[in-house]
Amino acid sequence: MHVVRRCVDIADLVSSAASRQAGVAFVSAQLRGLDREVLVRLADEEIAVVGVTPELPSADEATLRSLGVDVILSADALQSLNDAVEAAIRGSQQDAPAGERSVVADWQDAVAATRRRGRVLAVWGPTGAPGRSVIALGLTSELAALGAPTTIVDCDVYGGSIAQLLGLLDEASGLLAAARSANSGQLTAELLCHQARAVTPTMRVLTGLPRADRWVEVRPRGIRDILSVTRELSAFAVVDCGFSLELDEEISYDTAAPRRNGATLAALETADTVIVVGAADPVGLSRLVRALGELRDVVPHCSPVVVVNRMRAGLGWSRADIVDTLARAVGSSPVVFLPDDQAAVDAAVVHGRTLGEAAPNSKLTRALRSLAHDLSGVSASARPRRGPRLAARRQR
Repeated sequence: MHVVRRCVDIADLVSSAASRQAGVAFVSAQLRGLDREVLVRLADEEIAVVGVTPELPSADEATLRSLGVDVILSADALQSLNDAVEAAIRGSQQDAPAGERSVVADWQDAVAATRRRGRVLAVWGPTGAPGRSVIALGLTSELAALGAPTTIVDCDVYGGSIAQLLGLLDEASGLLAAARSANSGQLTAELLCHQARAVTPTMRVLTGLPRADRWVEVRPRGIRDILSVTRELSAFAVVDCGFSLELDEEISYDTAAPRRNGATLAALETADTVIVVGAADPVGLSRLVRALGELRDVVPHCSPVVVVNRMRAGLGWSRADIVDTLARAVGSSPVVFLPDDQAAVDAAVVHGRTLGEAAPNSKLTRALRSLAHDLSGVSASARPRRGPRLAARRQR
């Protein structure tokens, strides 16, 4: 081994890694700006990481492990330098990148594997406002009404609207706060519980970006960490995703660059179930067909649930016609139809309430309720009594 460079700061470290002159980086917890995003960039350049601390155990060691550094060497154990380097290289080759690995100890991994974890439901769809946010919020409300703790994560980096639909002030973004905590390795279920606002006793909201230009603060690694912690906090995590899956950054930049659509891709890859929403009109269905093809390309293992929204008799075709068209174009997938019920949507949006509160007996609410039963596996007879008390409690 020989020393290629002694880096003075994070920018120097990242640029040196991009030159591919080295295979291992030694980092200290005292290096200003060191976070999970930096470790992910090192892993992308195939650089193994070894943490160095004055002594073991120490607070610096805990900091490095929380960021995802698995191999840590104390300054008084330099005789183990070769073993540490070999272990770091083996880990980077056999496992996920250093920034992607779990930061808990082996015995904690064993406990977590046996613990029941919540499910992630990603609601996605093509451009053209097919109703992704309304469906995501309505599905969240109905899952929470079943008695299951449910959290909705507004992950739309182009125009999040969950806070506005619920009439919540969005000066402080829950998503940005959680992303900052995740990037520093400090995100826990207790902290996320405070960052996600309680709407009802079983429903929480992680509000989205206050401005679309702040998308650079939401990275794929952070979204994965947020959803992982949300699994511990809730039985269901419903993610309202942005529409685009394009990777324009790979064309526009010669080096690593922020990926605006990386948050959406990370949510789709992490989700247990992907719900693809399309509008029931000629333009909406053609976009839906193309979107299903794009989804298959970027997430090959995904078997989505297709939701055809705003179904109405005046379109001139039946549900069987739409199912046959989708089957011929993209293959067979479960298809759910939601009725066109603009009056119920307007009542909910104007009053800042969920569909279940504003129009509990509307056609759209009943259809979303049925979808929630199917996704959760809870029978309709097991559904607890609901009423206006939840809305009144939230307002108080």
